[in-house]
Amino acid sequence: MNQIQSIAAPAGRILLALMFVTSGFSKISGYAATQGYMEAMGVPGVLLPLVIAVELLGGLAVMLGWHTRVAAFLLAGFSILSALLFHANFGDQMQMIMFMKNLGLAGGFLMIVSLGAGPYSLDNRQGG
Repeated sequence: MNQIQSIAAPAGRILLALMFVTSGFSKISGYAATQGYMEAMGVPGVLLPLVIAVELLGGLAVMLGWHTRVAAFLLAGFSILSALLFHANFGDQMQMIMFMKNLGLAGGFLMIVSLGAGPYSLDNRQGG
């Protein structure tokens, strides 16, 4: 693996996952507002702890390169599902952009599923 690849893999993991980690923390601090938004969109607010866990734990797992393929697969699915549930109003240009952003994130996570964590990861350190 060349020098660019050895730097790009962990940088890519961190940049992809950073949004989920920060979003998970913001959902904790704005719990009631997030729960209300979910319910307004037809998603049961009782699922918010699961959403927070997926974002925080999945995001940290991808950042650290720990069980990376599984975490990336879950975050890809989460990205697609949230695009369909929250951003499918294609008459609103901003929602269309958010929809495409989520699909792009899912694509990046699926690349991680395909290629693995790369160097500088706990998976690689453990021989995975």
